[in-house]
Amino acid sequence: MQYLYRHGDDYVMMDQGTFEQLSLPGALLGDAVSYLQDTMDVTVVFYEGRAIAVELPNAVELEVVETAPGVRGDTVSGGSKPARLETGATVQVPLFVSVGDRIRVDTRSGAYLERVK
Repeated sequence: MQYLYRHGDDYVMMDQGTFEQLSLPGALLGDAVSYLQDTMDVTVVFYEGRAIAVELPNAVELEVVETAPGVRGDTVSGGSKPARLETGATVQVPLFVSVGDRIRVDTRSGAYLERVK
């Protein structure tokens, strides 16, 4: 299915084969809502005709919209700082990451994976 938009506390998904739309409660998605992007493909798991889980891709690319400025000489192994992403999620990133950078984040753990060029 494809994520379309948020409507109140619900998240609207569309079956890409039938174009049928399904509204899922935010509680069903849990922490996954922190990584949802418009038009993202997700897997909705059904049991006896009822949605019971939503699975996101293992990693997503998101833009950093807020973080402390990097300082010259910061290296990959130097440490970390919090960064707020375009979806509102906050993750720990290396000191060299700055606002505007695109990073890859593991959706299962919320961990920074790498900076995307």
